Amino acid sequence: MTAKKVTFIGLGVMGYPMAGHLINNNFEVTVFNRTRAKSDSWVKKYQGLAQPTPGMASQNSEIVFICVGRDDDLRDVMEGDDGIINNVKENSIIVDHTTSSANIAKEYFNICKSRKLHFLDAPISGGQAGAENGQLSIMIGGEKTPFEEVKPVLASYGKAIELIGPSGSGQLTKMINQICIAGLVQGLSEAMAFGKKSNLDMEKVLKVISKGAAQSWQMENRYKTMLEGKFNFGFAVDWMRKDLSICFDESKKNGSKLPITEIIDKYYAEIQSTGGNRFDTSSLMTLVDI
Repeated sequence: MTAKKVTFIGLGVMGYPMAGHLINNNFEVTVFNRTRAKSDSWVKKYQGLAQPTPGMASQNSEIVFICVGRDDDLRDVMEGDDGIINNVKENSIIVDHTTSSANIAKEYFNICKSRKLHFLDAPISGGQAGAENGQLSIMIGGEKTPFEEVKPVLASYGKAIELIGPSGSGQLTKMINQICIAGLVQGLSEAMAFGKKSNLDMEKVLKVISKGAAQSWQMENRYKTMLEGKFNFGFAVDWMRKDLSICFDESKKNGSKLPITEIIDKYYAEIQSTGGNRFDTSSLMTLVDI
């Protein structure tokens, strides 16, 4: 299958530019967004087509991409008379970019298989900048054949695209990603506060250590805004706590321990309690730079 007609469901800060990259790579794109004004804005910018329901948006496409908020949002667009499952063509591929649970990924994989559809869980990493620049990492769970078919399309906005394993593997990989980020941001916050209290020129410090073993994406992309006390440049605390709750649920099932992650989650809860729900994850800095 050489797909030309595709659908994109969910035009948030990530989905909006991702769907745009598909247009820019000469795919025929139909979109759906719960808030119609966002769909209209997207169509005005990219000249695609919008439909009023997920089902209507999906019925003529070979591939349906989804990028919504959480498990319940995924169910909302997948199920019902106006949902994707009851309207999409046989043998279509559904690619879910939502960060959700491994359980729901496996559930929809099995449902889709029983209906002669394909389902890939394909969460993403790289933040809003990665989506806008077409430089996302995409970690995928599912079967090889639909993955190979959809991989060239994913290259429209992905720089690292990997089939990790069977259904649910993409979501489990995203959990690992979020656990790593939480620890990195906390370590970076503490280090930068330490340096400031030591009266060091942190621009010079970061210029040096970002080229050594301490280097990370968070350091390269967030240190300047963290030093300036600006926290409106990335993934929101509310969403990080949602993702970490998925990690904790899974850790109970597989018997792993996440003691540091649990501590950092409490720090994020503290930020929420003071109204920082929409601050980006680097706002951990506010708890140590006092």
